[in-house]
Amino acid sequence: MKICVIGLGSMGKRRIRLLKRIRPDAVLTGIDQNPERAGSVFEEYGIDTYASLEEIKAEQDCAFVCTPPQYHGGIIKSCLEKGLHVFSEINLIDDLYDENIRLAEQRGKTLFLSSTPFYKEEMRLIDSRVKENGRACGYRYHVGQYLPDWHPWDALDDFFASSKKTNGCRELLAIELPWLLHTFGEIEHMHVVKGRFTGLGLEFPDTYFIQMEHAGGSVGSLVIDVVSREAVRKLEVFHEDFYIRWDGTPDSLYEKDILSGEMKQVPAGDYIHEEGYGEFINEYAYAKE
Repeated sequence: MKICVIGLGSMGKRRIRLLKRIRPDAVLTGIDQNPERAGSVFEEYGIDTYASLEEIKAEQDCAFVCTPPQYHGGIIKSCLEKGLHVFSEINLIDDLYDENIRLAEQRGKTLFLSSTPFYKEEMRLIDSRVKENGRACGYRYHVGQYLPDWHPWDALDDFFASSKKTNGCRELLAIELPWLLHTFGEIEHMHVVKGRFTGLGLEFPDTYFIQMEHAGGSVGSLVIDVVSREAVRKLEVFHEDFYIRWDGTPDSLYEKDILSGEMKQVPAGDYIHEEGYGEFINEYAYAKE
């Protein structure tokens, strides 16, 4: 299989790293208009790189779209028109969204959108426990990290998560809401309080406090921010019959044994961590995806 990875920043490099591990027989090609990033990938992974898809002479089977999200729509359309299956990182805007879905159907091509939490063993176990109980419950969930610490190697103004249109809070919500709704039910009522607690000069609120009432009666409190100087992902799910605590990594999932009163660790899969990322970034889930 011939696979081109479009966008050779941190996510593009992660996909290349995982593809080489999972599909060592695949022929990989990198695409990026930035010669420094392209050169870095060539040196680190030994794959050919180009500035555009049009420069590649060999026909490709599949494309991984790993550019900043504001460019996804047009790139995905171009790949589908060339007859490629497409894997896309998370989308934060809906440019060409419906059109690309129709185009993929017309061309008989797979168009796959990343949603990594669905592949986390912790999420699967939490989802299973909540649904096994079968009754409404409560939860409190905080996800946040100081925005300049997301990509310390990039100037903040050059990082898509600092833009109002594709901001960091929007990205965190796009990551977390799908699995929360899958586990606790569709949102029936919601109340949001927004705040600005940094001096970064951002054009969007840097903190969201969200109260949600779900179909079926579950109620949750979600805090999303790009303020916290400690990278945090902390979840508590509570009910009279169970209590679950999770701090963002597979080894931090605990459930209380109601009979003994002890908090017991719940095995939750492998933990593969790449240096330079927050502790809760587990590449095992990316590999399963």
